[in-house]
Amino acid sequence: MPQLKDILYKVSLQSVSGDMETEVTTLAFDSRKVEVGSVFIAVSGTQTDGHDYIDQALEKGAVAIVCEKLPRTTVDDVALIEVGSSAEALGIMASNFYDNPSEKLKLVGITGTNGKTTCVTLLYQLFRGLGYNTGLLSTVDIRINEEVIPATHTTPDAIAINRMLAKMVARGCTHCFMESSSHAIVQHRISGLKYVGAVFTNLSHDHLDYHKTFDEYIKAKKLLFDGLPSSAFALVNSDDKRGAVMLQNTKASKHKYALKSIAEFKAKILSNTLQGLELDVLGQNVWFKLIGDFNAYNLLAVLGTAVLLREDEGEVLRELSNVNPAPGRFEQVMTTTGITALVDYAHTPDALENVLLTIKEFRTGNEKVITVVGCGGNRDKDKRPIMAKIACDLSDKVVLTSDNPRFEEPMEILKDMEEGVSPSNYRKTLIIEDRREAIKTASTLAEPNDIILVAGKGHETYQEVKGEKSDFDDREVLSEMLNLIHKQN
Repeated sequence: MPQLKDILYKVSLQSVSGDMETEVTTLAFDSRKVEVGSVFIAVSGTQTDGHDYIDQALEKGAVAIVCEKLPRTTVDDVALIEVGSSAEALGIMASNFYDNPSEKLKLVGITGTNGKTTCVTLLYQLFRGLGYNTGLLSTVDIRINEEVIPATHTTPDAIAINRMLAKMVARGCTHCFMESSSHAIVQHRISGLKYVGAVFTNLSHDHLDYHKTFDEYIKAKKLLFDGLPSSAFALVNSDDKRGAVMLQNTKASKHKYALKSIAEFKAKILSNTLQGLELDVLGQNVWFKLIGDFNAYNLLAVLGTAVLLREDEGEVLRELSNVNPAPGRFEQVMTTTGITALVDYAHTPDALENVLLTIKEFRTGNEKVITVVGCGGNRDKDKRPIMAKIACDLSDKVVLTSDNPRFEEPMEILKDMEEGVSPSNYRKTLIIEDRREAIKTASTLAEPNDIILVAGKGHETYQEVKGEKSDFDDREVLSEMLNLIHKQN
């Protein structure tokens, strides 16, 4: 077992008392998970303050307390460590406790509003195809070679991250591709990790319930790049003006990808259909299974990452042409109805617009586009009317419905969305609170050759209402309704 002094290596300490050679069994920032021999790290969270639970941690047998505010009382044989940021200390300590696994493989972080999951999923598939033992940390799941572990957050907590990375190292993984969300970055969940590279996809309106301003959101993403060592690479989408911002203070080598601007990794779209994309890239015409301009960007991000990891360009392109989209990202639901049914995770204005504009490219002019969309509860309210406006402007029929209302009243969310519906779009818009009924209605309205888009939840297999999660998969419900209704007809 490691000693306390070992897991405090590189932590910025303000005061220390007690035995630094105490052996440590586990780390915990949740007092309920403390056991005899644990170090309890008192983190001030968004919902609770860990400092309020120091006494419970001591009662359960904690041998050390790491905190920003020292407790008034002390306990014999318990070390007290005062730090400036408990959250940052937790990240560094978790890395040390698990013997710094991020230093033993090539860890690449992907950040941005949209495209993170697709990029890490494609990179995982690509490097598995190239013959590497590979790990994945994503919104959808965690993968250690072929083992799949369900994911609960875009980026897990610092202890879970390092525990998973240590498992990857133990199983021979040489690479890991990881979504790095803005929440995780500012909450120091990635502190202590060593990245060999970071990728910026794009930035648009999201998470302002947490970051408050767009400027703070940009700064959160930028922290990932500011912390890169000189040995790492920074790869950014230069068609997004914030790409240049990400590169401003980084010590890493700077690289760009783009469809429009000058960039090291650039492509031209030759064809874009429901069957896939053909790109002119690196002097070759290559066909890919992915669909839409936004996926052309994702493919370039993946290509650039692989080349910067010193993989052969030709082998990378050959393997990339075989990879599949991430689950719930512009995913076609197979039916025998003649209706094109699509499910997408688009839950930001920019993502929804990209998906609907892509659908517009496939239209011949006669088919209707029917969009089912909602907005999550206890999240950024400002984007709700914007999402509804985009859906109405780019669809022939829109059904506004519940997403994951969480602890908000679904109809209050829908009222916020309705504010974005202009008078000219009232007649094409329906409001149906129940998501199953909304999908059923869209399926009823559709005729052969029409296109239905169900947006917002993508890969998710649940719906969260009042803190309870119940089974709900847009893909299953959409398939069920289409086959039921159109079989009857």
